[in-house]
Amino acid sequence: MKLNIDLDYYNKQLRGIPPEEIISWALQLSDKRIVTTSFGKYSAVLLSTFQRVDPNINVIWCDTGYNLPETYEHAEHLVNRLDFNLKTYVPRETKAFTEHRLGFPTADQPEHEEFSDIVKLEPFRRALAEHQPDIWFTNIRIRQTELRSSKDILSRSEDGILKVSPFYYWTDEDLDDYLEAYDLPKNSTYFDPVKALETRECGIHLQ
Repeated sequence: MKLNIDLDYYNKQLRGIPPEEIISWALQLSDKRIVTTSFGKYSAVLLSTFQRVDPNINVIWCDTGYNLPETYEHAEHLVNRLDFNLKTYVPRETKAFTEHRLGFPTADQPEHEEFSDIVKLEPFRRALAEHQPDIWFTNIRIRQTELRSSKDILSRSEDGILKVSPFYYWTDEDLDDYLEAYDLPKNSTYFDPVKALETRECGIHLQ
């Protein structure tokens, strides 16, 4: 179901509102909702907020199999501490077979598009097909990439899913203060092989 929301109107209304209130407002719109995480640098911020606001929401993680050991440690720590409802999706093809066929292509190589689809985009499409969300909570923020700077607190996916980014206008300094206030960890070594560069889009937000 495509939620009939006036994005321009509500983006103006929600700007400056605390993230917890944005989440609480959006939760009233539908029972079919998900949160996505990569267990990246500031993943603890959104996940800990949902622990307080909606602890039973499905948290979707597309594990590429290429995360650094620190990211797996970060994920395990947050799952144990926050006790959220994690749903993990992994590639249908093994890492060894993918590397046998494609190697480990960089973003400027033609094989990178197929690599991205195998390790992240297909698992994410599978997650969407299984959960059929009306609302998708994300932690994208302005200034992260050119695409993300063209969005707002509320936007839509290609399929019409309402995307809600409650921390959209927060700066890194704001998020650092949040982590310190709640004694939460930061995954400073996070690396996404699909995104490759911090200024490049990872793929699922092109969906």
